[in-house]
Amino acid sequence: MYRFLFLVALIVFSGCSEQKKHSNLDGKKLLEQKCSKCHNTDLPPKTFQDEKAPPMMAVAFHIKDFIHATSESDKIPKAISFVKDYVVNPSAAKSFCDKQSLKEYGVMPSQKGKVTQDELQAIAEYMFSHFTVKNLTAAQALQNRLAKMPKGKRLALQYNCLSCHKRDRDLVGPSFNHIAKRDGTNINIIENSIKKGSSKKYKSSRGAMMPAFGEKIDNKDIKVLSKWIAEE
Repeated sequence: MYRFLFLVALIVFSGCSEQKKHSNLDGKKLLEQKCSKCHNTDLPPKTFQDEKAPPMMAVAFHIKDFIHATSESDKIPKAISFVKDYVVNPSAAKSFCDKQSLKEYGVMPSQKGKVTQDELQAIAEYMFSHFTVKNLTAAQALQNRLAKMPKGKRLALQYNCLSCHKRDRDLVGPSFNHIAKRDGTNINIIENSIKKGSSKKYKSSRGAMMPAFGEKIDNKDIKVLSKWIAEE
């Protein structure tokens, strides 16, 4: 009896140890480092005429759809094992791609020596948890919502302007309405503040400094953003 309990405990803690072994690896970061040179990793994915490999979302969906598993709960572990094997030992016989895709992309080159099994474990775990129908639906809904916004507002969201500014009330920085009322007749002033930063222009900011974003935001985007702030 005690021997049995010891064996169970050993198995459980071995599993915990294995899980901990991979927990310090960032699957998302590794995916970008190891895979994004060939695979588009956006969700929803972008496609290009000269792409070297199918988008990563398509890869994840395809593997999950076609992997042979005895139960639904066994699908992801099987899919992860497939990725860990295929990336270092790829072949047309193993591939789930259709003939046209294999003809178009070819069989991926072996990554043996370029990525470890632990790294592949972390990458695959992230792949199958991130590239899901649920996440795709949410991402598409967000895209649709953003598409209906004025471009200036989309840029304000993209560059995180709304963490310091609100449209109708002062926050860390002055409200956009406040900026528009003061500098809206001269958009160059707003552009200059975004590019070079500013300080002590607004009492409501209580000395908070506006950092310079000239090297972080494209000039065309700064113009669109400034015009939106001035007009709203």
